[in-house]
Amino acid sequence: MKTSDTPHYENVPFEIPENWVWTTLGNIGIWQSGGTPSRSNKSYYGGNIPWLKTGDLNDGLITNIPEGITEEAVTNSSAKINPTGSVLMAMYGATIGKLGILTFPATTNQACCACIEYYAITQYYLFYFLLSHRDIFIAKGGGGAQPNISKEIIVNTAIPLPPLPEQERIIIEIERWFAFIDEIEQNKTDLQFIIKKTKSKILDLAIHGKLVPQDPNDEPASELLKRINPSAKITCDNAHYTQLPKGWLVAPMQILCSLIDGNKQNGIERINLDVKYLRGEREPKTLTSGKFIPANSLLILVDGENSGEVFRTPIEGYQGSTFKQLSINENMNTEYLLQVINFYRKLLRENKIGSAIPHLNKKLFKEIKVSIPPYKEQQRIVDSINKAFMFLDMIMENL
Repeated sequence: MKTSDTPHYENVPFEIPENWVWTTLGNIGIWQSGGTPSRSNKSYYGGNIPWLKTGDLNDGLITNIPEGITEEAVTNSSAKINPTGSVLMAMYGATIGKLGILTFPATTNQACCACIEYYAITQYYLFYFLLSHRDIFIAKGGGGAQPNISKEIIVNTAIPLPPLPEQERIIIEIERWFAFIDEIEQNKTDLQFIIKKTKSKILDLAIHGKLVPQDPNDEPASELLKRINPSAKITCDNAHYTQLPKGWLVAPMQILCSLIDGNKQNGIERINLDVKYLRGEREPKTLTSGKFIPANSLLILVDGENSGEVFRTPIEGYQGSTFKQLSINENMNTEYLLQVINFYRKLLRENKIGSAIPHLNKKLFKEIKVSIPPYKEQQRIVDSINKAFMFLDMIMENL
């Protein structure tokens, strides 16, 4: 394909087809910025002329602008009415490059620039060019507390301009690919939801004895419970829970684990094992006193929106203020009981107590009825869950 040498425009960014031209945004339209009427004059606001701020831009068609100003405000300020179809772009702050196309006449504040008339260009070709150029505009805005670009930067920006029929074909192709990408994104969201539901179903099968086959040679859970608590009253070995396999039983959570605090220490500098550190959201902070927690311990959130979430400590340190130490009886398979707690996370989240700061409903937690399989079957269940979850996580990572 032959390319244009465009002698009228030097240092072109790249070669273009012969029937295209390089020009500037200032040559393809009329641009104007807006203004903010004085806030001290109440008669300027609450009128029926839409007044758009850059936060109202949505990278699409503008169909709603919450705030309005009066005709008096337009007369006595630099705010200007932009016609339907104007392409708007933000020039200030974190919204630099944000776009919108007006579906009705409207004014804007001074942080917004509008192209109100077009010469040899369609509004959607201009829109998609500006969208593709956003990172460049942001870079030109620089850093600082309030980065910004100016109308001058916009109108002096180079644009490759094809003939109008080709602009229309380009727009059709862009929108076809955008629709395809949106469909992929929706499919990705749907698949993520399916994976989440699949994990929940796997845990449901696990705690009802339907995930792995039973082995009649396994020691029944009643013997395990006797070692955990010799005085515990075994109310059933399937008597009231006929849906459970033979050899299983049900016991409250409080028999199998307890919520405790670490031993208090003073004068020793240790890492503060708070939730942000354990999530990897910030660097470790140290304290010189606190409740000592050994490495590889389990901490359960008892305060906050995610109460019931369990963490394993990578190092020793002091117990974070929103945690309790989760102590699981050594006769139980730790990973099995953690998966049971994970299964009931939704129940625990939906039944938090407290208003200002929600807390774990400890009474509900202790009363959760745990389906207990024989110890060896607990391990087989954990192995099966881990294998399934690893496969599902691999799918999720590759979406």
